[in-house]
Amino acid sequence: MPVTDRCGVSFIHVRYLSGFIVLILCSGVLQGKPDTDLTHPPLLPGGKEVVSVQSKGFLEPTETLRPGVKIARVPPTVDFAYYQGQDYPGNPWSVWGDGLVVGNKYYSSIGDHKSPEGNAFVFEYDADRRTLKRIVDLQKVLKVPKGHYTPGKIHSRIDMGADGWLYFSTHRGSTKVAFDPKNNFKGDWILRHNPASGKSEVVVHAPLKMQCMPTGLLDPDRLVFYAGTADGLNENPPMFLAYDVKNRKILYSDDYGPYRYLIFARSTGKVYFHGNTSSPSRTRGPRNLVRFDPENPAPPVPIPATVGLRSATLETPDGLVYTIDHDALWVFNTRTEKAKLLGASAVASKTYTTSIDADMKTGRYLYYVPGAHGGSEKDGTPLVQYDIKTGTRKVIVFLHPALYESFGYIPVGTFGSAVSPEGDKVYITWNGNRGTRKEDLNKRVRFNTCALTVVHIPEAERRP
Repeated sequence: MPVTDRCGVSFIHVRYLSGFIVLILCSGVLQGKPDTDLTHPPLLPGGKEVVSVQSKGFLEPTETLRPGVKIARVPPTVDFAYYQGQDYPGNPWSVWGDGLVVGNKYYSSIGDHKSPEGNAFVFEYDADRRTLKRIVDLQKVLKVPKGHYTPGKIHSRIDMGADGWLYFSTHRGSTKVAFDPKNNFKGDWILRHNPASGKSEVVVHAPLKMQCMPTGLLDPDRLVFYAGTADGLNENPPMFLAYDVKNRKILYSDDYGPYRYLIFARSTGKVYFHGNTSSPSRTRGPRNLVRFDPENPAPPVPIPATVGLRSATLETPDGLVYTIDHDALWVFNTRTEKAKLLGASAVASKTYTTSIDADMKTGRYLYYVPGAHGGSEKDGTPLVQYDIKTGTRKVIVFLHPALYESFGYIPVGTFGSAVSPEGDKVYITWNGNRGTRKEDLNKRVRFNTCALTVVHIPEAERRP
């Protein structure tokens, strides 16, 4: 726990890449400045890339915690790092796409949300070496003429194919980007990156004309990229795209697509979705799914299973996929194509959740952070562990205000997270804030800076 002396200086013990030191922070440093007045890039003390924090404050709840929600008994260790490339003010710097873990490496993306000329990056975090490396710079890969549209967001999942390449799709930074012909907007891109060779390349540009691709994931075995598109002119509902990335051709497309997420059954290759919307402030609720089978590329077939679908886990070894939409959690059985409502998912006042991950080693725990689009800090920015067997919701860590006291950083929500194969770490890419004064902490803060946390879940909190 931080201790404050008579001069108002806070001290907290933090672990760097080697050894222990004392980090000194003065409350007067944290000023409520506009984004344009913040220093860029964001830096950790001493120029360190990753800092580890342990604090009893990680287990201190807010008054908004709901009755019956448990709190972990053992505080975790949390690794903290700022993403590179935030060398100028974003509009804002933000994360919109889900991440992926392959072995000991976590792949994630951030973007500047600018328009018409935006930019976004893909990163690789090596948990063994504790290094965060930028591996894709969109503008450098796309190489479009000056003044032409470049995407400010990667809004899809990042997935690795059986061919060893990472696949993802891009999205506009503004809904008005296509209205001005001078922007030369034709549509968005599917790209790929090979971590082994370091090569990045375009798979296809504008497979569906004048469409962005905010929703996307890859079938790694069949090498089919699925997308729900967004009309560049904001005039039509999402379309559906199944794109064969191996043969560089459209497998199937039609006018009915997913709004923000799909259920993917890796065991069969089938995908499931519906067109209902869900936003930070509201949801249209659950709806019957439709099924698309790549073995028979035809119009998706309705099935009687009903779920809410703002986000979904990967398929577990038991053939189960868990979906979430605001304060409700479902399980979908890919073998029987039946769904069941499990109950409430929220632990406090915020409900909007856009990334949910299953512990694949045990198949027992789900992890997620409610309040994706902001406001999570009002609930202490809780990382939730949901016990599938008992239906218990437990907060593993409250990251706010502990990270603020350590670094002046407020994690306000996330669209990207992943769980390690061993189930012992949760990687989270944050929409967050720096520059807020202590006297303004009770107000809702805007996000302006992206950061990474790696939450090391104590073994005692993972035992049945």
